[in-house]
Amino acid sequence: MRSVRIGVDTGGTFTDVVMVDEQTGQITATKTPSTPADPAEGFMAGIRKVLGPAGDGVTVSAVVHGTTVATNQLLEDRVADLGFVTTEGFESVLEIARQSVPDGYGNSYFWVKPPRIVPAHRVRTVGGRLDPTGAEVRPFDAEGAVAAARWFRERGITAIGVCLLHSYADPAHELRMREVLEREHPEAVVSISSDVLREYREYERSVTTLVDAAVKPTMRRYLARLSERLGMPFSVMKSNGGVLSAAEVVHQPITTVLSGPAAGALGAALVASAAGHRSVITLDGGGTSTDVAVVLDGEPSLTTEGGVGRYPCTIPMIDIVTVGAGGGSVARISPEGTLKVGPASAGADPGPVCYGRGGAEATVTDAHVVLGRIPAHLLGGEVPLDAAAARRAVAALAARLGLTCERTATGILEISAFNQANAVRRITVGRGLDVRDFPMVAFGGSGPLLVCRLIDVLGLPSVIIPPDPGNVSAFGLLTVDVKNDYVRTFVTRDLTEEAAARILGELEDRAAGALAREGFTDPVLARSADLRYDGQAYEVRVPVPAGPPDAAWRAEAVDRFHEAHRALYGYGYRDDPRHGVEWVNLRVCGIGPIARPVIAEHPPRGPHDPPPAPAGSRPVHFDEDRAPGEDGRRDTPVFRRGDLRPGDVVRGPAVVEEYGSTLPVHPGFTAEADRRGNLVVRREAGRGGHR
Repeated sequence: MRSVRIGVDTGGTFTDVVMVDEQTGQITATKTPSTPADPAEGFMAGIRKVLGPAGDGVTVSAVVHGTTVATNQLLEDRVADLGFVTTEGFESVLEIARQSVPDGYGNSYFWVKPPRIVPAHRVRTVGGRLDPTGAEVRPFDAEGAVAAARWFRERGITAIGVCLLHSYADPAHELRMREVLEREHPEAVVSISSDVLREYREYERSVTTLVDAAVKPTMRRYLARLSERLGMPFSVMKSNGGVLSAAEVVHQPITTVLSGPAAGALGAALVASAAGHRSVITLDGGGTSTDVAVVLDGEPSLTTEGGVGRYPCTIPMIDIVTVGAGGGSVARISPEGTLKVGPASAGADPGPVCYGRGGAEATVTDAHVVLGRIPAHLLGGEVPLDAAAARRAVAALAARLGLTCERTATGILEISAFNQANAVRRITVGRGLDVRDFPMVAFGGSGPLLVCRLIDVLGLPSVIIPPDPGNVSAFGLLTVDVKNDYVRTFVTRDLTEEAAARILGELEDRAAGALAREGFTDPVLARSADLRYDGQAYEVRVPVPAGPPDAAWRAEAVDRFHEAHRALYGYGYRDDPRHGVEWVNLRVCGIGPIARPVIAEHPPRGPHDPPPAPAGSRPVHFDEDRAPGEDGRRDTPVFRRGDLRPGDVVRGPAVVEEYGSTLPVHPGFTAEADRRGNLVVRREAGRGGHR
């Protein structure tokens, strides 16, 4: 009997599924429409579809899930009936927050603050106080804690976050508060900050804990329903690039807020590495949005300064920039009379106008249909498209703009391409990287559609399109290790060997214990630390050595900090004794390694085999194409991707189609198949682009 592993990534429009045969390494990919009203239904439909008729002869050894349940709840701002418990005198921590100018200095005249995640009248305080070392200044007020718990119970508030001052140093007061809540208000779901984020900075720790409490009831219901339908244990993708069993992730659901995008970045990193590229930009184009990340030396960049929607989430997560530029992004005319695209999306229901499900506003997908760049169907014919309806929707916009239908559709795509390009610049130029140094891996159902324009706009050397690009995120779910992150704030300018050994030992014990529950008896424990120069407000994270934290260990860690600071900011103070180094956080990441799928090499075309021939042709409009014709269309060859072999080159204008995605090859560009089955898109030498 065959043994397989299955990855299921639930997106806004489609649920993507990949199955890997553990004996042969064969990879099978498919897609099915998502079911936003009940994501578990789309999940199970995808499992049944990928198993097919042979399901009875297959043993499923593992299922890994990338979910948007927590993400969608936060993006849609569904955090009602949330309560907050904090230290007496600190009830305004959410109001004080942080200062920011989200629209930039040019568009905002005042310092503004983010809206509160919990209204002021749902905040309760409890007496007691710890100092920054964890020493008790005032004892915990047990009577006040009981009164707060009963107040929440009487008002039916069942999701509660607890963040008491300096609990990162000692969680004793928070643990007592949780005990009181469990006794007095057993229906409540409680998150305490010392479990969620044992790190200083009260505002970020408070909001992160409250986000965890907000999504915990929804995630528990969803995972319980899914577990009941699936009938077997499964794992869930985390934002930090690891996975965790569903039984464990219900206790820390905030770790899943970027579940799907993280899987896509990891899958693309493996694809790029197999193709010989250790550092790349990844672009995941979906139906609702586009997610962009950077892979450096084989690993996606991590951050603890991310967030979802308006909520900062100070947990380790893959550094991803998201922009509302997906296939379902809606085109509209602004009050100023200009054409805008996104961030509003038609989503999966009703979807773009061409889906024929009641959509009324023109989208990016409709523009592609009008220009002939995608076929009259999706998923190999499973989803027929109404080209006439798409044209009517785009023509209505065109009439208001005084443009032709084709020119308006081209404008929609141009704006979408620049939206994607701006996201790429934010994560490269904004991080001190030169975008021109990186090839791009473009995937997702809509990811390949605009790559020729992105090459010109950004000056990219090339773009890699993996096989089954619409399923790279689901494939990425099968490439990741089990991973848990643990952190402890310990601010000091003189980290002693005893303190470092004690804190790192405690963190490593927690990491090893969690991995032991997952079945790993020989885990990898990776250490890191956050350091800064005296007087700085924010830190730089660096990996630190294994072994005992003696003087040589500390010197090596500080040396790595100097190098990392210079690489990030262009200067460092290695040889300047006036600028001391301060330790802020110690971290341990527990990793349970798994066997990754192998990306097989494809056989080249034989010496006597005929070159690839188009499977057909259709009229396609390219903006660069100035061929005769009243709307600028020309008859364009259409190739089936499955017919291409390593070394085959498709020259534009052309279209390459496959089951889950389409690649328009613009005039002046080529798409060459490599030995791993990727298509590598470049601008032809001597054919200059315009930006």
